[in-house]
Amino acid sequence: MDERADIKVHVRFKLSALWAGLMFCYIYNDYFQLYQPGQLGGMLHGKMASMTVTPGLLLIFALVLAIPAAMIFLSLALQQTVARWLNIALAVVYSVIDILTMFGSWSYYIFFNAVETVFTMLILWYAIKWSAGVRGAAAKSPTP
Repeated sequence: MDERADIKVHVRFKLSALWAGLMFCYIYNDYFQLYQPGQLGGMLHGKMASMTVTPGLLLIFALVLAIPAAMIFLSLALQQTVARWLNIALAVVYSVIDILTMFGSWSYYIFFNAVETVFTMLILWYAIKWSAGVRGAAAKSPTP
């Protein structure tokens, strides 16, 4: 066997890595946003864009960010059918969020959202491609 040959990476690891990459983009995008003029002042006055910051709004944002973070693990741990459908559904939801929030933004934000959309589209593509052949092979392997 050629030591330089690529190994086949299971779709679970690809999905997990894509969710991790998505989280890095979310973190950096939000961090860079702090450098926009007026952002810190708005934070001090409880404003986020045109919204007033409330505990409920922050909880919603926390949930929106906690779900992709959880998917890093859940893509590896859930039963195949559940993991596949959850990845498909959440990839669609997060693609829509990324596309809708990019309009009227600064160029760095549009760039990060475009990368995030590529990640979510890849998650969708890999999850859809996660075929019955993989499910059949997984069913034959023992589980702990």
